[in-house]
Amino acid sequence: MRRLLAAAVAIGLAAGGAVASAPAQATPVRGETGYTPAPIAWGTCESPGLQRRGAQCGMLTVPLDYRRPHGKTIKLAVSRILHKSSDADYQGVMLTNPGGPGGSGLTLSVLGEYVPDNVGGDYDWIGFDPRGVGSSEPSLTCDGDLTTAYNRPYYVPVTRSLEKEWLARSKKYAEACAKAGGELLDHVKTTDTVADMESIRKALGARQINYYGFSYGTYLGQVYSTLHPERVRRMVLDGNVDPRGVWYDANLAQDVAFDKNIGTYFAWVAKNDAVYHLGTSGKVVERKYYATLEKLRKAPAGGVIGPDEWADVFTSAAYYIFDWTTIAEAFAAYVNDGDIAGVKALYDGGYPQGPGTDNGYAMYLATQCTDVQWPKNWNKWQRDNWRTYAKAPFLTWGNAWFNAPCRYWKGDVGRPVRVDGKKAPAILLISETNDAATPYSGSLYVRKLFPRSVLLEGVGGTTHSASLNGVACTDDTIAAYLSDGTLPDRVRGNRSDKQCEPLPQPDPSPAAAKAAAAPGGGSSRVLQDTTVQR
Repeated sequence: MRRLLAAAVAIGLAAGGAVASAPAQATPVRGETGYTPAPIAWGTCESPGLQRRGAQCGMLTVPLDYRRPHGKTIKLAVSRILHKSSDADYQGVMLTNPGGPGGSGLTLSVLGEYVPDNVGGDYDWIGFDPRGVGSSEPSLTCDGDLTTAYNRPYYVPVTRSLEKEWLARSKKYAEACAKAGGELLDHVKTTDTVADMESIRKALGARQINYYGFSYGTYLGQVYSTLHPERVRRMVLDGNVDPRGVWYDANLAQDVAFDKNIGTYFAWVAKNDAVYHLGTSGKVVERKYYATLEKLRKAPAGGVIGPDEWADVFTSAAYYIFDWTTIAEAFAAYVNDGDIAGVKALYDGGYPQGPGTDNGYAMYLATQCTDVQWPKNWNKWQRDNWRTYAKAPFLTWGNAWFNAPCRYWKGDVGRPVRVDGKKAPAILLISETNDAATPYSGSLYVRKLFPRSVLLEGVGGTTHSASLNGVACTDDTIAAYLSDGTLPDRVRGNRSDKQCEPLPQPDPSPAAAKAAAAPGGGSSRVLQDTTVQR
């Protein structure tokens, strides 16, 4: 599924021949990989934030190919923050994943401190960079200049030449990744990362794991609990991937949901016209957005911000409420005063350029392009995306080109695991009603697949994977579950089991801004605090 490219970017080293021979291993046990990893040699973390928290970091050696456990190996970067409670209150290890695929999770071990009532202190919190990501070795990068360069061709292929140029760029990126990734590209499927989670469990000496996953991390949780239900103790899945749509159909569903959410954002801007002066109705604000996009098609602002960069900056507003005020300020500054600096700063901050900056995007593609076979026939892509664009123009073609390298991708293609939660224990599912990145219908479907699960809904919210951000109803439910397994009662029907308020829309008034600037003011934005990027 498409994500903010900012979310896909993580600092990494170019993939090379960083593989080694593995020691001989025991005969595989039924239902397990058969690989027994060596314990992790823990040491000091490079991250200052992890250092301040007393975290430990180390590398875990795992097979490149679990079907050949005696063959070549790679290394996973792992961190942990040990429990603060007494041994009597200790509840085991808690693996985490921030989403993606391609998201760096090494620093997500700090997540426990955001759980209310010090409940997080009962667990050892484990962060890790999945294979190919971040500080894991090797770490895949392909062409950081191609993906986020300024003033790229217009996303919407209104001419044949634009379509041909984007197809050529997609093929070029896929070829760059094939050259950089080599045999790694055959072994970065969701099932490979799930097998790595099992290796982490074994290396930690844990009989079972607890797990907290966001976004794509929910899919990892779904697959892990399908393949290893007896290894799951407690699990929180926030922003649930619909396993029926991996991954081509999921992106088309996103397009429609994002279009709805950007409309909600424009209505909020209009409600605050006294601050932004962009129009008193959402439709007026929307027209200004698209009129500006057309203006930038003809003449990029400052020679660098074209229609694609403009659209990319606004994508965050359809994902989360966190950047609403900053984006609106930049929007108003350019439309009302001709000042592009705010828009450029948002683009530069979210979409870094240059060698090594595309690790997250490369690994996003490496996983999604090989989890399942994508359509090869470009006529299908044309038909589906033009049909979707007709009703949802905001993201559709940008999203299509984001994923188009999958048509040319090298790497063995697998088959998605058929997710089945019948044997899984009681788990907690979370979603805001209008989450666009992982539409709410997916959470309802996952609830069906996991008959002991309970779904908490942030009613009316538009933020993706928003838990542990200060909404007491949601966060206290998480704390109760992690404390002693308590969950709300499961209700009948295809609906949520507990309803909470969503993350509140920001108040951009001068009085509210002053209050937010005071000590203790503002929202916590937990995943921005705890991960490199997401």
